[in-house]
Amino acid sequence: MTQYLISFDEGAMAHIPANDLPDVAEAGHAVVQEAKDAGVFVPTWDAALEWAAKVAVACRCAQDVREFFPFRRSDLGS
Repeated sequence: MTQYLISFDEGAMAHIPANDLPDVAEAGHAVVQEAKDAGVFVPTWDAALEWAAKVAVACRCAQDVREFFPFRRSDLGS
């Protein structure tokens, strides 16, 4: 299984007013929890883009998606 990194640049959230940051943090945490509840493993590039879109809405900034080396669940030892 390929791994995907969803991230944003360090200044990507600089446009967000300080008084909005608690709401952005809450929305971001909700998306992370949703990902955990879904099992965190994202099976395809398209699914990674869908999660990135959810994070982008929550964080109010564009996301970058990068693909990493193949990963096997057996690598987890379970």
